Amino acid sequence: MTKSFKAFVGITSIALALVSSSQVSCYAQAATRAKAGALAKLGNTDKVTVATTQKPAHRLAVQVNVNDPATMNLALNNVSNAAQYYSELGQKVSIEVVAYGPGLHMLREDTSPVKARIKSMSETMPAVTFSACANTRDNMKKTEAKDIVLVSQAKVTKSGVVRLLELQEQGWSYLRP
Repeated sequence: MTKSFKAFVGITSIALALVSSSQVSCYAQAATRAKAGALAKLGNTDKVTVATTQKPAHRLAVQVNVNDPATMNLALNNVSNAAQYYSELGQKVSIEVVAYGPGLHMLREDTSPVKARIKSMSETMPAVTFSACANTRDNMKKTEAKDIVLVSQAKVTKSGVVRLLELQEQGWSYLRP
């Protein structure tokens, strides 16, 4: 094999590894730069692109599925602590609280024991979102024979369980307080 072909194969293998990996170590970045530099030294005048990535944001999915004020407050404490921790480090974090089943009371306008905290957190922590299960809301509507109004900070997702599954499949960390 020629030196150019070996360098091409090396760069290609690194590129494939980067595509399949969600995080790139400093060593992989250095190796990519070294291989690109070697390719350039071999006289290849084509444009050489070096893959660089920024440190990915931290992502946390928080499950609330019980109608218990202590659990709801614990979840909000965990959210607040994580957001504050990464903010102090200057790192990005995205946090999504997913409420379903009896936990949907957390996001109900009429029954939420934590709606003031949710409002306050939404105003001061834009990286925190609240998702409400539409399946649960629909079931509550039938059972209670009335419309179920959610706090304005809640966004509706078709299924809370499916939303948590999708977030985990996308690499989000999972927490159930």
